[in-house]
Amino acid sequence: MTRIALIHALAHSVAPINDAMARDWPQAMRMNLLDDSLSSDLAVSTKGLDAAMHARFERLAQYALDCGSDAILFTCSAFGPCIEAVAKSLAPMPVLKPNEAMIAQAASLGCRIGLVASFAPTLQSMPAEFPVGTELEFELVEEALAALGAGDLAHHDALVETAAERLMNKGCAVIALAQFSMARARKRVAERTGLPVLTTVDSAVHALRRRLGA
Repeated sequence: MTRIALIHALAHSVAPINDAMARDWPQAMRMNLLDDSLSSDLAVSTKGLDAAMHARFERLAQYALDCGSDAILFTCSAFGPCIEAVAKSLAPMPVLKPNEAMIAQAASLGCRIGLVASFAPTLQSMPAEFPVGTELEFELVEEALAALGAGDLAHHDALVETAAERLMNKGCAVIALAQFSMARARKRVAERTGLPVLTTVDSAVHALRRRLGA
């Protein structure tokens, strides 16, 4: 049985990707690793993604490999360079950044993309991962992450929905939700804007299945 390691830096990312895997790829065995200090350490750090942070990602990936994983999916989009380094060191084993499949899908549409994020460091790294020339607008709604942490799911979804509407009014033709934890708001965003809504969760699962020939 195919074994997928899901490595999380936010506790809120665990349920969305496991729900998507159960729905779209129930045959795969899932292994969850959570270190929520990764995100909190990055948020307060003045050093960014330094050598120590890279080493932490290498150790997490090695543990997943030691446990017999066939592929690794990292679920926090603020650590792109760390994940790229892991992917290079473990090649040809599939190691996916959480956002790479969604970025490829969004960019292929050839239109202005509205990116909604709830974790500030994501917008320090993720926009540069889009192909050169991509028309990109983005909205940061940190209050949404705080609402999620407080258990106010309705307020979280409303904040994401409102941010997406602002992007629609700026001329965006597709909405991309940057955090795994935001996937829960996809339906509301689609209904509010009438636009296609991409999530890192769904795109990542489909990409993993293709990579492993499932």
